[in-house]
Formats: sequence, structure tokens, C-alpha cells
Amino acid sequence: MNEALLEKAAANKVIKLDKVRADTTVVEANVAYPTDSGLLAKAVNKMNRLVERIHAAGGAVRTKIRDRRRSVRRHAHSIGAWLRRRSGDAKDEVLRITGELATLAELTATDADKVVLNARRALHEAGAGASRKLAALVDELEVTIGRARQVAAQARARQHGDMPDGATRLVSLHDPDARPIRKGRIGKPVEFGYKAQVVDNADGIVLDHQVMIGNPNDAPLLAPAVERIKQRLGHAPRAVVADRGYGEAAVDTQLTDAGVKQVVIPRRGKPGAARQKIQHGRGFVKLVKWRTGSEGRISHLKHGFGWNRTHIDGLYGARIWCGMGIFAHNSVKVSVLIAKKTNAGDNGSANGVERGDKAHDPPPTPASPTTAA
Repeated sequence: MNEALLEKAAANKVIKLDKVRADTTVVEANVAYPTDSGLLAKAVNKMNRLVERIHAAGGAVRTKIRDRRRSVRRHAHSIGAWLRRRSGDAKDEVLRITGELATLAELTATDADKVVLNARRALHEAGAGASRKLAALVDELEVTIGRARQVAAQARARQHGDMPDGATRLVSLHDPDARPIRKGRIGKPVEFGYKAQVVDNADGIVLDHQVMIGNPNDAPLLAPAVERIKQRLGHAPRAVVADRGYGEAAVDTQLTDAGVKQVVIPRRGKPGAARQKIQHGRGFVKLVKWRTGSEGRISHLKHGFGWNRTHIDGLYGARIWCGMGIFAHNSVKVSVLIAKKTNAGDNGSANGVERGDKAHDPPPTPASPTTAA
């Protein structure tokens, strides 16, 4: 849909490629702030609920598991009590209780494995007449068991003083692709969701966007985005502007090879004398100041077009959600530009007709002396 919209806008010649700017942001996943204890408690609760639903659907009815939800709630309340004390040994106690929660989650996962095994045996015996609802519940329980064990492993690592790798860390049971991302914001030093890149032009039309898992480096993302714009619209932008996060010599070379005439990206660290002369040039500084508007564009997408939080789980769902936001945003921009162009053409035609009529009208007949008298 976005490709068709940009093709329509290009056909109406309302897309400017004199300069484009790029920036990245975080699209938060629809998750609460994750903690190891909270995820473990949710995992135990979810496994017990799924087992109850499987039993209600007629699967593995004779396979029972121990309900540890009350014990989990008691441990969670203990963590809250220790945190409120703000004492020096509170951290050690929280880690110890979290370890006990991990044990409860592992025991529940072991019990749930038996339910999955017996339910699958029953589904296999039923053959073509097996309940699809029961099969879906068993699949969901099996996935939840795996994620519960992953969260327990993360909690064990934290208990031993190791920090789980953010690129693979699980922060949600229902959205496994969400990741912790640190962008340096004061109010939110760590956000949980997906990294997204936005490239727009002087009229505010988003020419390219991308949603990714984790927090990849900015620099390798820019040249592929410009290549996609080039393939989509027929030629590369004349000028590409980005912040210091993209500032690498290899990026400048890639963009120049793609056909970009002017690359305005400040370099990281302290540049040399020759580079300082380029970056202090009047045109360079002017475009760097224009680039700051990309933050306003992203803010507009977040407040008006759903980019503050995706409400569809998973990377595929986040891309659908953000793509629909871009489609709505670009639809407004493109329709306004086409309307302005149409109105300008109509006004020009009307003015031309009036001027032509006046030019071809016969000259007025001079009045006679008698009439004048």
C-alpha cells in the first residue's frame, strides 16, 4: 500500500528529492516494564491457566499439575516488602527470592511437559477428528514452557552476577521479538520494543521506513534506505542529511556511489582540520540545522499515527502497525500536495483565459463630439 501511494505521488510529480533526512527511534512493544520476578510469576500463572483450559477441552484430563500460583504471589509480595525497606541487604534478598521463583517456574514447566506429552498422544489417536482448539492450546502451552525456561535461565544468570545479552534477552511472554534498547533518553534510559528508521523529505513525506529487532548500529542502515528510494522513485536524492550516529567515512562513500551529490553527516569524535572546514561550511551547517526537524517528524508519528507503541505482537506485527501509520501519514501529506498543485493549475488557467479575452477584445469606439458634449 505504501509502495502504491508513493508511486501515485511520483506520477503526480509532488515528491521532491532535493534533500532527505534520516533518523532512528524506538517503537515500544505493548509490554509492561519487565522484571525477572514479574516474568516468572506471569509464566507460572499462564502455564496453569493453559493446563486448565486443556483439561476443559478434554485433553490429558488425568494428568494433574501442582498449582503453585499462591506460592508465587507470596514470593512476589515478599519482593515488594524488601524493596520498600530500602536497606542494604534488600538487593541480595530480592535476588534470592527471584531464584526461588525461578525454581517454581522450572517445576511448573516440568509438570506441564507431561500435560503436553499426554495431550499430543490423545490428539494423535484422534487423528482427523482431533479438536483444533485443543491442538492450538497444546501448541501455546509448549511455547510458553520454552519461554518460561528461558526467563528462568536469565534469572539464574542475574543471580550469579551476569547480565543477559540484550540482543537475545526475553522481555515479554507474548511478544518474544521485543528487546531492551538504550537510546540515551533522560526520561526513559531503556525502552523495550523495536528500533525503527525514518527517512523523509522537505515536504514531510516519509520516503522509506524500516522496523528491526534489537538495536543495530545506525550507520549500515542509511545506504540501503537510499538505494530503496532510488529504486522506488527513479533516482537518488540530491542531498542526504543525518546525525552523528551515521558519521562514518564508509557511509559517505556508499552514498556518493549511489548518486547522492551532497552528503551532510557530521563525523564521530574530533574530525581533522580538512573535515572541520567542510563541517563548518555555510551549506553544511544549514542542512544540519534542517535535519533536527526529523525529530519533530518522529514525534508527530508517535503522537498522531501510532508509532508510540505497537499493538500487534512480534516483528511482523510491529511492521504492519508502523506501516499502516506511515500510510495514513503519507496519505494526508500527498493529498494536500496534489490539491495545492491542482488548485494552482486551475488558477493559472483561469488567469490565462481572462488575460487572453482582454487581449483579443476589440478596442473601444471613440465617442463623437456631440455625445461628448
